Amino acid sequence: MTTTPPGDDTVDSPEDAAVTDEEVDEVLQEIERKRSLQGAAAVVVAIVGITFSVFQMWLAAKGFVLSVDLPGLGTVQFAALQLLQINAVHVAFGLVLTFLLYPTSTGDGPLSGRAVALAAWLDDRLGADHPVTRTVRAVGGALAWVFVDPDFDRVTPLDVVLMGISVLAAAYFITDFQEIQRMRALGLESGRPIQGVFTFLEPIAGLLGPLADTSYAFVLGVVGVLLVLEATRRAISLYLMVIVAAFVVYARFGFLIPQNTAYVGVLSIPPLAWDSIIQNLWYNTENGVFGIPVTVSVQFIYIFILFGAFLEMSGAGQWFIDLAYGATGTRRGGPAKASILASGFMGTISGSSIANTVTTGAFTIPLMKRSGYRPEFAGGVEASASSGGQILPPVMGAAAFLIVQYTVTPFRDVIIAATIPAIVFFFGIWVMVHFEATKRNIGGLDPSELVDIRQHLTTGWFYLVPIGLLLYYLIIERLSVARSAWFTLIAIGALVALVAAYSDETRGRLVAIFGALFVANFVAQLLAGVGFLGALLGDGTGGQSAQAAFAATVGGLGGMAIVAGVLTLATRPALDSPILSFDDAVDDAAQTTADALGRSELASNGVYRLTVFLGKSMESGARTAVPVVIAVAAAGIIPGVISVSGLGPNLVALIRAVAGGSLVLLLLVTAVASIILGMGMPTTVTYIILVSLLAPALVGFGVPELAAHLFILYFGVIADITPPVAVAAYAASGVAKSDAFQTGIEAFSLSLNKAIVPFAFVLAPGIVLLRRKANADELPLGEQYRVVQLTDFLDPGFAIFEVFIPVAGVFVGVVALAATVIGYVSAPVSRSQRGAFAVSSLLLMAPGLAVSGLYDLLGLIGVGVGGGEVSLVVDIGLRAVGLVLFVALMLENRRRGEAVAESAAGAEPA
Repeated sequence: MTTTPPGDDTVDSPEDAAVTDEEVDEVLQEIERKRSLQGAAAVVVAIVGITFSVFQMWLAAKGFVLSVDLPGLGTVQFAALQLLQINAVHVAFGLVLTFLLYPTSTGDGPLSGRAVALAAWLDDRLGADHPVTRTVRAVGGALAWVFVDPDFDRVTPLDVVLMGISVLAAAYFITDFQEIQRMRALGLESGRPIQGVFTFLEPIAGLLGPLADTSYAFVLGVVGVLLVLEATRRAISLYLMVIVAAFVVYARFGFLIPQNTAYVGVLSIPPLAWDSIIQNLWYNTENGVFGIPVTVSVQFIYIFILFGAFLEMSGAGQWFIDLAYGATGTRRGGPAKASILASGFMGTISGSSIANTVTTGAFTIPLMKRSGYRPEFAGGVEASASSGGQILPPVMGAAAFLIVQYTVTPFRDVIIAATIPAIVFFFGIWVMVHFEATKRNIGGLDPSELVDIRQHLTTGWFYLVPIGLLLYYLIIERLSVARSAWFTLIAIGALVALVAAYSDETRGRLVAIFGALFVANFVAQLLAGVGFLGALLGDGTGGQSAQAAFAATVGGLGGMAIVAGVLTLATRPALDSPILSFDDAVDDAAQTTADALGRSELASNGVYRLTVFLGKSMESGARTAVPVVIAVAAAGIIPGVISVSGLGPNLVALIRAVAGGSLVLLLLVTAVASIILGMGMPTTVTYIILVSLLAPALVGFGVPELAAHLFILYFGVIADITPPVAVAAYAASGVAKSDAFQTGIEAFSLSLNKAIVPFAFVLAPGIVLLRRKANADELPLGEQYRVVQLTDFLDPGFAIFEVFIPVAGVFVGVVALAATVIGYVSAPVSRSQRGAFAVSSLLLMAPGLAVSGLYDLLGLIGVGVGGGEVSLVVDIGLRAVGLVLFVALMLENRRRGEAVAESAAGAEPA
């Protein structure tokens, strides 16, 4: 199916044609290098993915006690698992799906190339029929069968073996957890050897060699770490695998670094044995593979990925794109402005810059190009906005949940702190797009090409309900993140079931069934204290008050809505819902599975389509989660090594020494490190690594802990659109058919405010709504600030000078920055004026950066200055200077623009 603009059936040129689904898949395939499996292998992926999602949903609903409440039987408990066991199963699912979806080799690497060259050389020298040639080719063919998947379409024997070992590793945590607990106290060497675990190997124990005397837990730990490294190479990058492996090697041999060596001597660590290293990296929930990052994935990240998948498969993605175009499409440069809104929203749910750039960009980029934007600029807008989705509340991708765990900050406070900088970022892109549209005289779309905004909201309002409920649960009810996501998932299921069963013909029936279910459950709760089905089976515990019965019944509204929808659809199986349009992936899956069953008519059956929607959402969520699960498992090894080696304090000392006591220099080092490390890697990985390495040093300089973590997150996101790698921009260039490097330049330029705002909120914490506590001097550096409350705004001194003025400064500053980057406002901006706009932007957004940087430069040349602390008076004064300069430049530019317009009008023939 081709992605086309609403109401538009023609395009101006082949270059501006809408992007087909096949082209989108090609771009994603080139970047992600995933398999496209068919037949039995695709069924296995679906089964594993759905099982993974069911497991995570069960955890969200029931906690670590895996049980189910069955009417007539009561609560049936299957298992009560510990955190380490849960994390192990979570990672095992990720490993199995990785080995299913990502090939070991595609035959285009250096080793494969040399093998092919050797075979060709033997052909030339010895001939194709020579025994040596045939032997080499036979061996090569066997190795290719075991390892190589050149067409991304088959699971190799090696993959099957690795999947089996992954399952074996998880099974050990489930079946032998008592032994693991004992070894955590006595060491891995106290564990049973392999023949002690698998007693059928006792007769051949002598053939096992060293393994017969080695703890099975140690062997499994070594193999497990290697599996994570291999999965990292496949799903993320060889680059990350090498970094993580280097830390493991460092843990064992870091003691060889001489302690008296300048600078690097602080990296010397005590000698560590392999068993101690493996114990800390594989059998630990504080650090290592199953440490805090994986715990966050289990408790928070996966369920929100699933939330995004359910919302996307329900058709919300296209609905929000149409809504964005309906709201802004007729404005000057409307297609690009609509792209910003649509990409920002979808990015915050998906948490993937690349996937969001390609899927949303398939719709938005052709429209931008057709409107008159350059292909590189169109791709840059899409990549920049899509990457910004990871810093946009309420979901913020995966990294926000890591911030919650690492800083022990409530999720509510994290999204409150992140809101203003995120709005500033998207406002900055909006202004740049507007100036570019003004410069090139790009108008909006014809209203006939867009949806009617009122009708669109009337028919799709239910897509907004899950977002509103999520915010309600998180901010008003202050429920846990996992519970909030779980309740929102139930709400999505209930809404989809109701809407799928709704039509003019069925609405009366739907209301009647729902009402009957509500009354039956209320009466059952009132008389028996249980639901209707439980009361029929005799599970009643006794009557209760009407108020308690009503509250219990209301608590089950989601389930009743789902049942009512399914029952209504069962009475009208061929119903075509007039207001619900599932994602194309759901319709395709329904048709494919129906054809496979030999009953193609099922594809139009309402209950069947609803079932396929459920399964496809869970499978899609699992597929999306795989790189995240592997990334957090691998990245957790780095803080694990830092912890087990005791490197942390020495590393902080080294970083402070390199920074020379300069906060600005430390911030620059952190920013550059985030961008370099983040190139081609998920933001979550960059965040985990740099939080472990650099966050303690930032906090040691007095930076609020939450601001330090947000600073690292921002620059990790910027890495996605920073040349020369710029993976999101590269993806956008594939859709825009533009130059990849130039698209990256455009994306980075459009995101410059994302690079300045973090410096602004580190130096002025009021921008992220942080306030210094009254007893801050008595507290550790990381605990001296708190998120503001409504009562704080009753203090004019704080509200005006530490919040409103800095926030207004960054908003005005990004306008000045837009003029600097685009070189146009109402008229062209000269080079000298660009420089002046840049100065005004810096003074408005981060005057402390300019002053502290000046102090540092003067210190380097030996000119003593009194401390680098920027007083509030100086801060306000510099912002005022920046504002005056900005207003003067804007007035002069407007004057020139009006003069040009008058001259053009006078030159027109009468």
